[in-house]
Amino acid sequence: SAMAEGEALVSVDYEVFGKVQGVFFRKYTQGEAKRLGLVGWVQNTSHGTVQGQIQGPTARVQELQEWLRKIGSPQSRISRAEFSNEKKIEALEHKDFQILK
Repeated sequence: SAMAEGEALVSVDYEVFGKVQGVFFRKYTQGEAKRLGLVGWVQNTSHGTVQGQIQGPTARVQELQEWLRKIGSPQSRISRAEFSNEKKIEALEHKDFQILK
């Protein structure tokens, strides 16, 4: 899909804190990312959070950031979401949005 002019691609890492494991958080995140046409990954961490990376057009990435901050999966209880390493990229570094084990 051709990107609109001025639709810069960005990459951002995220970590979501709260009750986010055992509540299908990864599956819902993958679904939302695919709906928005984003690529990247999501995985559970050993300390009870969910982390990953998002890449895509800036506006869409911001939509998923907002979703990770406020919505999540139906049974999740998000206390906070942290974003880091935000940078512009020339091309997407992932083919799709994967759930990593």
